[in-house]
Amino acid sequence: MRLEVRQASRTTTVELGEAKPADGIVLIDSRVAELYPDLARGAIIVPRGERSKSLRQFGRLHAELVAKGANRKSQLIAIGGGVVGDLVGFVAATYMRGIAYESVPTTLLAMVDSSVGGKVAIDLPEGKNLVGSFWPPTRVTIQPQFLSTLPPRQVRNGLAEVLKMGFIRDPFLAEPRPVTAELIFRAIKNKQEVVEADEFETLGIRAILNFGHTIGHAIEAVLGYRGLLHGEAVAVGMAAEAKLGETLGITEPGTAAEVGRILHQAGLPTSHLLLSDPERLIDRMRSDKKAEGNGLAFSLLNRIGECKLQTGIRESDVVRALRD
Repeated sequence: MRLEVRQASRTTTVELGEAKPADGIVLIDSRVAELYPDLARGAIIVPRGERSKSLRQFGRLHAELVAKGANRKSQLIAIGGGVVGDLVGFVAATYMRGIAYESVPTTLLAMVDSSVGGKVAIDLPEGKNLVGSFWPPTRVTIQPQFLSTLPPRQVRNGLAEVLKMGFIRDPFLAEPRPVTAELIFRAIKNKQEVVEADEFETLGIRAILNFGHTIGHAIEAVLGYRGLLHGEAVAVGMAAEAKLGETLGITEPGTAAEVGRILHQAGLPTSHLLLSDPERLIDRMRSDKKAEGNGLAFSLLNRIGECKLQTGIRESDVVRALRD
């Protein structure tokens, strides 16, 4: 299976199957390197976990590329989950003012979400993805056999983003289903259509992909990127933001309960202790890249399968919704 994501800056070819990555300088997740040592020969190892999306690792990888003699014609090969894709993509965007890279996602989360769309970034202590760029890979090579070594929790972590696509756009995906190549391809196809319509997130169309992420990112930042996986934090965020939408009269009544049921059926969390202390979360939401001077911004459901960016939301309304 193959598709092309056509963007102003670059067309990304997405291939799902047995396709092999191109030649280049390999940067690989440390856990993937342990499981697939053949892929790691001569590679630059990236420590696993969200904490690697840091200025420190960003600088280290640039230094490693200099040591390897990388030049403007070099191509990077990012092998790993979303952390490696985001970090290596941003390194590619900035090394010698930009070089090519290919993404080989090894987690379900990265396959269906972060590897497609061109957003690359690192985190700051103040928040997630605050330093970044739009720099699409030339190619995304998806090999579902990587999922055979993925722990069940990581599969559920990726399923959160599949369900999100169902909640915002494609109701077929809004139910837990077996993870197949066809399911992965359908989720990617949905994201392709959104990204092509609003590559740089200036029209409010692409913003629907952030459903669950305003609260989810705030939870991750307060926790110091420990304790919850990204998809788990987004699941909590989706449940909370569906409730917020109903509180504001934007979301069809009963939708929040349905979202919660689906997430629970998928084995994903729908609540967290931090929701009882919304002021701590709001402090992080203020630095969210979607926030505006006149209030907070959330991508909220109208109903399952339909979502829209909402701006100017009062902090007091968020506090009330989370505490109720």
